[in-house]
Amino acid sequence: MGGGSWYFCLKHRQVEPKAGCRAAERLGPYPDRETAARALEIAEERTKAADEADRRWNSED
Repeated sequence: MGGGSWYFCLKHRQVEPKAGCRAAERLGPYPDRETAARALEIAEERTKAADEADRRWNSED
């Protein structure tokens, strides 16, 4: 399969195609299987970046 939307299922801890588990249990969509496999890592990176942006925002007072 190629070119479709891929998701990371939080319940099963695996990559799934569009026709997978319900949306509430997934992260995505991602452009390819490899990126979906990094979903938890990507989420962690985004959370750290958002936390840092909050810290900078709060320190401007």
